Amino acid sequence: MEYNFDSLINRMGTNSLKWDYVNTIFNKEDVLPLWVADMDFKCAEPIIKAIEERAKHGIYGYTGNPESYYNSIINWMKKRHGWEIKKSWIAHSPGIVPGINMCVLAYSNPGDKILVQSPVYFPFFSAIENHERILVNSPLKLVHEKYYMDFKDLESKFKAGVKLMILCNPHNPVGRVWSLEELKLLGDLCIKYNVTIISDEIHSDLIYPSYKHISIASISEELALRTVTCIAPSKTFNIAGLATATLIIPNEELLNKYNAVLNNLGISMCNTFGVTALEAAYTHGEDWLVQLIIYLEGNMKFLDHFLKTRIPKIKLIPPEGTYLAWLDCRDLDFNAEELKNFMIHKAGVGLNNGIEFGYGGEGFQRMNVACPREVLEKALTRIEAAVNTLK
Repeated sequence: MEYNFDSLINRMGTNSLKWDYVNTIFNKEDVLPLWVADMDFKCAEPIIKAIEERAKHGIYGYTGNPESYYNSIINWMKKRHGWEIKKSWIAHSPGIVPGINMCVLAYSNPGDKILVQSPVYFPFFSAIENHERILVNSPLKLVHEKYYMDFKDLESKFKAGVKLMILCNPHNPVGRVWSLEELKLLGDLCIKYNVTIISDEIHSDLIYPSYKHISIASISEELALRTVTCIAPSKTFNIAGLATATLIIPNEELLNKYNAVLNNLGISMCNTFGVTALEAAYTHGEDWLVQLIIYLEGNMKFLDHFLKTRIPKIKLIPPEGTYLAWLDCRDLDFNAEELKNFMIHKAGVGLNNGIEFGYGGEGFQRMNVACPREVLEKALTRIEAAVNTLK
């Protein structure tokens, strides 16, 4: 079936974090929210039908995972990513962020060093520091509008005793889809210095043409045995509110340690509708996803053209994946707080302030383009008008 991503759907009154809490988050009513990573598109029809059918039953008790649930994950990973995984590797989490926090608890002790690559998804920072681990940063290098890993710096940090690293692939917010060569180099260093990898791959289904997502664990058995791969249908199919994610853990020792934390925290039970939605998404959602990626790519192209022709002081870092645009606003010559206030109070657009993503984020903003093009154009027109007042 053909999906209409131009359709405007009013999300107000649904307790939407993105739309219903604008005033709470931005301290201003008239703000167009393009920040948090969920989409303003209705999800795939097979998912809606599956949830409706399950809801008709009328009893929503404790839920287990049927064989078809596991098969849907296994088949999706093989078909979309070329990686053959086993049922025995699959673990549950109520979300990627809870999963990463549980990995930190399972695989490290207070005082251990855990590495990230900023600018990066900011819940990584709290997952480390809230559990009294030491945050180690190996910043990405920005060269000619493209970010790269700093392998020399990585080796130096690993050599100093890093125990875990949290890899973001595709990388949020900069949009890189790490190449096979880059992942091999990183993997070699992790093997050499005995570093365990927690790989956040929640955006791995949202890849633009000419790029290919590769799970670092799929490269070799040696890497698979030191990697926990975190995936979910939440970003891909816009079902984040159903709190269902998957961790792929081929190493039995790592799997047992993770499950021990999961059970000790009392959160091993699955969301009734999350199980139904995941299975429907991975089994019947591919057609919707193919159309979605085409639309998202169109939005990114629209954004890039608008900036180049009408707001040249703001530049798009070319994305290879995700629906999150990393905007270079440094030519506006604001500090981090001034840039945040300018976007909210002058432009009336709610974005993520780049400084939230750590070192290297100052002067940038993250924009979510997973919305109808009309909404994107409205936001850009507001920003254009605000920038023009600076002249």
